[in-house]
Amino acid sequence: MHRWADDRVDRLPLLAAELVSRSVAAIVTAGVPAASAAKAATTTIPIVFLVGNDPVQLGLVGSLSRPGGNLTGIDVFTSQLAAKRLEVLRDLLPKATRMGVLVNPADAGATDSQLKEIDAAARAMGLQIQVHNADTRDEIDAAFEAMGRDRPDAVFVGTTVFLNGRRVQLAQLSTFYRLPAIYALRDFVEVGGLISYGSDIIDSFRKAGRYVGRVVKGAKPGELPIVRADKFELVINTRTARMLGLTLPSSLLDRADEIID
Repeated sequence: MHRWADDRVDRLPLLAAELVSRSVAAIVTAGVPAASAAKAATTTIPIVFLVGNDPVQLGLVGSLSRPGGNLTGIDVFTSQLAAKRLEVLRDLLPKATRMGVLVNPADAGATDSQLKEIDAAARAMGLQIQVHNADTRDEIDAAFEAMGRDRPDAVFVGTTVFLNGRRVQLAQLSTFYRLPAIYALRDFVEVGGLISYGSDIIDSFRKAGRYVGRVVKGAKPGELPIVRADKFELVINTRTARMLGLTLPSSLLDRADEIID
């Protein structure tokens, strides 16, 4: 069985409580809000999470090697790779000086960590950033309308469950306003986004599935170390690049794990 919050973070505690009331064997979550809601709902049912930030810093577990309690899971390095994604943008647009950054403040745990990484990396690279917040579909439209007026050199799209779920809208708006944008997940590039760099999310879900199998067979989550993603991929959509009038450097194309056209 599964529960889906339909982009409403406020529903997650109720949905987690419903699963607990059904005495499920384990709970699998994706994203910080869902993991936090599940943790608050039960101290006994095993929880296997996927998050993009250090789960110790988020307060989900006590340590990476021995999480303790009833939680364990996968860290997919979304926040930790923010600086790398800015570097990829700089490789694509070496003359860029201004970046728009789109984040989802409703997912504070993920967003705050990403913004710290982005701010530090941008300062080191001499980039100016302008942060735009979006909690709804309409706010995403408004953010891109604002960026369409301000004309940053590129857009950095933050990663939260909500923004990931709006990937088609985000890819279409980036193309409509002719704004080169980078994402964390290949899913965006598959639906027309320009470029992504991040963890191999399918591999991470497989790792989570293996952990679920182990806890269902009796392993204690608190004794299973946090798995840190170790497969990363650079994916480029060359058709979108042509639509944006971009010439892709051969050095970037040579490094790509996959090119979509």
